[in-house]
Amino acid sequence: MSTDIALEKRTMSKVTRRLMPFLILLYFFAFLDRVNVGFAALTMNRDLGLTASLFGWGAGIFFIGYFLFEVPSNLALAKTGARIWLARIMITWGIVSACGALVKGPASFMTLRFVLGAAEAGFFPGVILYLTFWFPSRYRAQIIGLFMLANPVSTALGSIVSGFILRMDGLLGVAGWQWLFILEGMPSVVMGFITLRYLSDAPSKARWLDADERDWLDRQISSEAAERARKHKLSLGQTLMNPHVLLLGLIYFLIVTANNGLVLWQPQIMKALGLAEHWVGPVNAIPFVVGAITMLVWGRLADRRGKYRIDLACACTVAAVGLALAASSTQPLMVIAGLVLAAVGGYGALPAFWALPTTFLSGTAAAAGIALANSIGNLGGFAGPYLIGYVRSTTSGYGYGLAMLAVAALLAGLISLCARGPSGSDEAEAFDGQIDAHAHRPSRGH
Repeated sequence: MSTDIALEKRTMSKVTRRLMPFLILLYFFAFLDRVNVGFAALTMNRDLGLTASLFGWGAGIFFIGYFLFEVPSNLALAKTGARIWLARIMITWGIVSACGALVKGPASFMTLRFVLGAAEAGFFPGVILYLTFWFPSRYRAQIIGLFMLANPVSTALGSIVSGFILRMDGLLGVAGWQWLFILEGMPSVVMGFITLRYLSDAPSKARWLDADERDWLDRQISSEAAERARKHKLSLGQTLMNPHVLLLGLIYFLIVTANNGLVLWQPQIMKALGLAEHWVGPVNAIPFVVGAITMLVWGRLADRRGKYRIDLACACTVAAVGLALAASSTQPLMVIAGLVLAAVGGYGALPAFWALPTTFLSGTAAAAGIALANSIGNLGGFAGPYLIGYVRSTTSGYGYGLAMLAVAALLAGLISLCARGPSGSDEAEAFDGQIDAHAHRPSRGH
């Protein structure tokens, strides 16, 4: 037994050190290219003639392209292998993001944002699926939390870096916001080519693992996948129509509405507090630094407790309270405190949420189900920014928009609780039981 424990620790330590820093770096650039438009807007909106409503529409239309191509992209990854497909995604999104420097007005801005969404589609669910090839289920929430650390970190560091890049305004006749897209887009292209050489598609192909480590990990992953397939054997069609997968999509839609609405508008909210432009970046980074720390802690606690739905509901409630506080105050310190609390809950919800689909989906069903939940959820990335933009253009200030995001976060928490399984059972097992009942329900179509 002690030998098996030592082998497990050695193997998982080696896998974590090999994969996670690299995947975090990839996601860092992916998320940076997605949200840097929020900083570009500080000067770009004036140059392109974008109103608050037009910017909200353009910032959010990214997620329409993302939604349409998400499931096909993840199915392609399952067929071609993660190494090649993730590299393809990164190279294309980096090129498209850098081309943001070429937009001339509202029409070209919206077109490019849509194409960027289509280019990036499949990256996040692809990595979530990829992690199931390497990490047994008991590691999932904390590993997903570690991977998603790049989300708040990219926003925090991006806030500071983007502020400096905007100061390059006029260099070589190029506007600061144009430099922003160029300098933050091209690293993704480089990382795409590195991905082709660095990643292994599965443990059996990992030459950097010893033979006994490869065998142990392969047995663990294969055994879990076989058990999930035995208990919850779902075809592609059943997965796409499964009410519990769709419910996950709805919950994630509400979480993303709150999170992304805040991420893309927060620099302008900070500026509206009266901060000088050179202070917007550092202050904007504070909620995301705190959110990053919270996400790691919340993910580890969620794995220990195994009550993913309760942890998810608690995190969403914290986010709602923070957003409500920011919405109801005009005092800068209170608004910033509310935004910090919103980041704590918003980011704390992510590892608990993404641990849920990996408890019952495997194979093609996992590729399709994770992608579908993510694509439905990411429509909230359109709803959140557009909602704040529309409300901002029809009212004074950002209070009403933040209040609507608070309602979205609260609804996500309530739905998570209402969707619980049988009383007193483990959250993952309860969720499994619901899926199992649905998967084996006799069909009325025959």
